[in-house]
Amino acid sequence: FFFIHYSLVDRAKTGRNMSEKGTSFVNASETGEIPSFNGNETAKATDFANYFCSYAQLYHQKQMLADHNRMAAYHAAIMGNSSVFKDKVVMDVGTGSGILAVWAAQAGARRVYAIEYTDMAKHARSVMQANGVADIVTVIQGAVEDIVLPAEDDFEAEEDDMTDGSAKGTRVVDIMISEWMGYFLLRESMLDSIIRARDKFLKRRTGLMMPSHTTMYFAPVQDEEERKHSSNDYNASMSDWSEFADTTKTVYGVDMSVLERSFEREQREYYSLSSRWSELEPAAVLSEPKIVKVLDMTTCTLEESKGIFAGDPYSTFDFDVKGDEVVGPISGFAGWFTADFKSRTDEAGIGAPKLPSPAFLSTGPNDGYTHWGQQTFYLLSSIPLLKGETTRLEGSIEMSRSKDNARLYNCRIRHKSSRRKNAEEKEGTVLMKGALVENVYQIP
Repeated sequence: FFFIHYSLVDRAKTGRNMSEKGTSFVNASETGEIPSFNGNETAKATDFANYFCSYAQLYHQKQMLADHNRMAAYHAAIMGNSSVFKDKVVMDVGTGSGILAVWAAQAGARRVYAIEYTDMAKHARSVMQANGVADIVTVIQGAVEDIVLPAEDDFEAEEDDMTDGSAKGTRVVDIMISEWMGYFLLRESMLDSIIRARDKFLKRRTGLMMPSHTTMYFAPVQDEEERKHSSNDYNASMSDWSEFADTTKTVYGVDMSVLERSFEREQREYYSLSSRWSELEPAAVLSEPKIVKVLDMTTCTLEESKGIFAGDPYSTFDFDVKGDEVVGPISGFAGWFTADFKSRTDEAGIGAPKLPSPAFLSTGPNDGYTHWGQQTFYLLSSIPLLKGETTRLEGSIEMSRSKDNARLYNCRIRHKSSRRKNAEEKEGTVLMKGALVENVYQIP
């Protein structure tokens, strides 16, 4: 059941097999960017087939629209701040079926630009008509990196953005909204498109981003049933290979054992070294979650959007897990994110409108189901917890884009464990100290 559920949720977001090793169709530009920015025609076609096309299906749109925590957060952010939206120019990046654009119009925006790359744009236009906002919402089909906004005589760009001629500047957007977040926040790399759209269209001093801030969290978890499930599936796959190789040699006279090492590597990467979509119970979290990345959507850079790197301010962790307080063992680590919809906090935005009703979205175990769930990175061997003792986990996390697919990520987790008596100081006498463990996981 777990793997069926995982597969369905994964396909609903982007499609399962986004990156096939060995293919000549690399889902990245020559400079490693997402293809919608500067990819050649082959890269763009691959990106569309692997990523965008899934968003053109109403079935997938419905799954996201049925995520009530997601919907409630965005509805509260928009409709709860109608005074901020009144008479403003709004851009919805990746509008899909258009519900955020409808809400923006209903909240009082004078113009909404709903940007959609796929043919879902046709459905979005129908939704605007059906909800009586087609005169306010303009649906534009295309990559946000490439689009040109229609000329509007009554729209004023910021003074420092006016062009040399009579044409007006491009920074005419007062509020930019988007649901761009992927698994563990960064997967899909749609944030690149948001940053480029922000830097091209959003007013620097008074513009608002929704969400305004995002935060990534990381914690040790207990999920032993699923960890063992993955391990058993790996072992079963290898047993099946052994039988296959014997049969092929006995019946057909061909020795396939030369391929066993490569097959084992594939299976280990899939079953043991790929993160899994999880819907964890609150009690599964064994220590206070740690922040591993914070993004201010008004100021974050393209470089910051590309992952978590060694030496980053939040890239290390140090957890204490008390065997008397939680049920073990430690099965792995899990990651999730939160998104804030609040006023600007950067110095340049001191004069920007203030949101009277901030909103909040969490994808953590304590806050109920979301289609994002949590990404769980299972250990190859679990770590036992003992009564009267505290297990310490120290380490670091790095997250970087896959070379073959700029929308997928690999996650390097290094950790070492030690145990001490509960009464012992953190740097006191150690009863056990394990070796450094390093694993690189795919976030598929």
